[in-house]
Amino acid sequence: MNLMIILLMLMIPAIAQFFVYGSFGKYKQIENEKGITGYDVARKILDDNNLKNIYIVETNGNLTDHYDPKRKVVRLSTDIYKGKTIAAIAVAAHECGHAIQDKEGYLYMRIRSLLVPAVNFATSISYFIIFLGLLFESLNLVWIGIIFVGTGLLFQIVTLPVEINASSRAKKMINDLNLADQNEQTGVSNMLAAAASTYVAGVLTSALELLRLILIFGNRNDD
Repeated sequence: MNLMIILLMLMIPAIAQFFVYGSFGKYKQIENEKGITGYDVARKILDDNNLKNIYIVETNGNLTDHYDPKRKVVRLSTDIYKGKTIAAIAVAAHECGHAIQDKEGYLYMRIRSLLVPAVNFATSISYFIIFLGLLFESLNLVWIGIIFVGTGLLFQIVTLPVEINASSRAKKMINDLNLADQNEQTGVSNMLAAAASTYVAGVLTSALELLRLILIFGNRNDD
């Protein structure tokens, strides 16, 4: 059982990444009919939502695009920022979806922001606590460590609706502002669905890791 869980933990994110990179690789090669860049898309969506105060900046890397709620900045990788592709439309619109969530005080985004410090602390020391529990033969300490591991799963679960909602907003804004034709919107939907699969994979992988630990130390508890 333990081996099966480990294999699933390796396979699930690998499959999700395969779909993401495959989809991104496909749609970053297809130029959009309007010849608009990711920057153009982001600026149009932000301005239409009275977010003229949000800056859009180019950042290094591949698929490093994100919205920074502290600095109120949408960061787009070079391929997205300058690209005139379907991928550029999809990714830029998605990140603007997060900016709109921030403006509207979207509940799950607020919860996620509140969780970040606690989750970062808990997950960073979780396995150290489990190790101490084993070292001092304290199952109570081990279970505290497992609970700390569980905070990572909680964060992943809260993140999932944030990402799905941002994609939903992106598709609506692309349609409302006529930023892509019908065929291109299908490509956008495919890209965003592939991206969403990585977050689903994150939830499943975290859940499997938690299950693995519970099975290991639950059996010890029974012994």
